[in-house]
Amino acid sequence: MSPGAILRVGLGFLPVACFLAGLLGLDSFKLVRMRWVLWMVAFGLLAAGGSYGVNRGLVDAAHLDPVLLRRFVAPLVEEGLKGLPILLFLRAGRAGFLVDAAIYGFAIGTGFALVENIYYFLALPDATVALWIVRGFGTAVMHGGTTAVLAMATKAAHDRKESRAWALALPGFGAALAIHAAFNAFLLPPMWSAVAVLVVLPPLILLAFEWSEKSLRAWLGRGFDLHADLLEAIQSGGFAETRPGRYLSVFKDHFEGPMLADMLCYLRLCTELSLRAKGILMLRENGLPIPQDPELEEKIAELRYLRRSIGRTGEMALSPLLQLKDHDLWQLENLGKG
Repeated sequence: MSPGAILRVGLGFLPVACFLAGLLGLDSFKLVRMRWVLWMVAFGLLAAGGSYGVNRGLVDAAHLDPVLLRRFVAPLVEEGLKGLPILLFLRAGRAGFLVDAAIYGFAIGTGFALVENIYYFLALPDATVALWIVRGFGTAVMHGGTTAVLAMATKAAHDRKESRAWALALPGFGAALAIHAAFNAFLLPPMWSAVAVLVVLPPLILLAFEWSEKSLRAWLGRGFDLHADLLEAIQSGGFAETRPGRYLSVFKDHFEGPMLADMLCYLRLCTELSLRAKGILMLRENGLPIPQDPELEEKIAELRYLRRSIGRTGEMALSPLLQLKDHDLWQLENLGKG
């Protein structure tokens, strides 16, 4: 391979790959699972292949105007196929924070951009360096950034509404689609479009990183001493004399004995796993080894069973004591595994 070809390959592939690696390096708590990052890259590869097939079919079979395709239809197809895996991933509760969502979303865009740039490298072997600068720093980062925006916006909506309804993805999808369509419309000269992408999308993702880490640190410090005292009271047998114990006694006439027992067990397990999860985060941040709990899987299975047993009514009754949200439960079940 000639030096010029090596340069073009580097300009086309390295910027987006380096930015993804940088995002992984910024994850100070190491919450993201590498195997899922690789799966997201693979989904991006598949999305690129699917998009090429759909777009090619629309031009060849439906005789769609190429300009109309580039400006409106291609962004819709490509953002839809890139966005579907991350939306399914978020609905499955696999990401607990904006940091996770941003990395997984950008990984899908990275895979997509890699396939697209391979196609252009083969189709345009003599393309100028300027074209590859635009493709590497502009188009590739745009693909990663738009999917990251969709993922972050949807994750934020899930947390705010405490719901995983599909409709909550619409604002993020609309933003990703608008960015992509504006880039494809050549509102600016190609080189300036690449500059605009670099000026807008990476700082936006980094700001989300900073906000997410502040949120995580706030959760880390929230109620640590209170949970420790609560767990000690439950385990010592003096829980009935505490304020939480007196609070639960109010429900004796509203819930049957077995229900109250399950609620107390749920409170104990949530408190125990919350303390463990927070301890693991502290160890991860400082690069220290994480001790294993051989009974952890059983505890998590019991937590899920008790949550179903007490139902929404029981959770609402315990909410003043636990103050749990959906992402808190994700942290208990996932961080608790170490």
